[in-house]
Amino acid sequence: MARASVPTSQPDGTPDFDVPVADRPRHIAVIMDGNGRWATERGRSRAEGHRAGAQAARRIVEECGALSIGTLTLYSFSMENWKRPADEVDALMGLLLEFLPKERDDLLRNNVRFQVIGDRAGLAEDVIREIELTEDATADCSGLHVVLAINYSSRHEITRAARHVAAKVRDGVLSENDVTEAVLADHLYTRGIPDPDLLIRTSGEHRISNYLLWQISYSELHVTDAYWPDFDGDDLRTAIRDFAGRQRRFGDIEAR
Repeated sequence: MARASVPTSQPDGTPDFDVPVADRPRHIAVIMDGNGRWATERGRSRAEGHRAGAQAARRIVEECGALSIGTLTLYSFSMENWKRPADEVDALMGLLLEFLPKERDDLLRNNVRFQVIGDRAGLAEDVIREIELTEDATADCSGLHVVLAINYSSRHEITRAARHVAAKVRDGVLSENDVTEAVLADHLYTRGIPDPDLLIRTSGEHRISNYLLWQISYSELHVTDAYWPDFDGDDLRTAIRDFAGRQRRFGDIEAR
């Protein structure tokens, strides 16, 4: 991976940033929106917009690693995206097949753990193979945890979890009184991943788009007008500063 744009001036190499690490979000989730409009405004194809978006994702992974962010979750492909033209879907899947093998060694070199959440049953075998190879190769990495949501729908995720829990109640593995929020959360794709502290949406749209509905219950929201291909380290640090200035109450009166 290329060096992130954040300057390093502290003796231990920690990026010099005006928000202390303790005040930064541990988990940032992103709705990467605006690839198509970015391309249209430049007279390019939507496929070119998605390629530029993939480069932006690579850039933000580098930035998050440099800023000591624990987890970065990127909304890459929703279940609803299958409704798009076939050539656009093919281009998106082609980017996965291109970038995963290419980035695998860099992820390892930078101690980045890679994971995909979503319904893999709907993906092509070659895409699943590259996902699994990358997950397996980086499973022991202890730095930034990068999560891609692919063929993902939050409603589907919650419904799937409810069915699994219901089956355990039916089979006597759990009783009705055993069913708690924690039990249901343990059956989500995001099991073991902390809930996002900050949700960023690009392109100025104020929608959640069926993304991590359970997990973002108390996330801080930051919307930027920048299209995803233009989103850079400065935009990321602006979002983090915005987050650091919030008073998070989690439904209480006093901020935590």
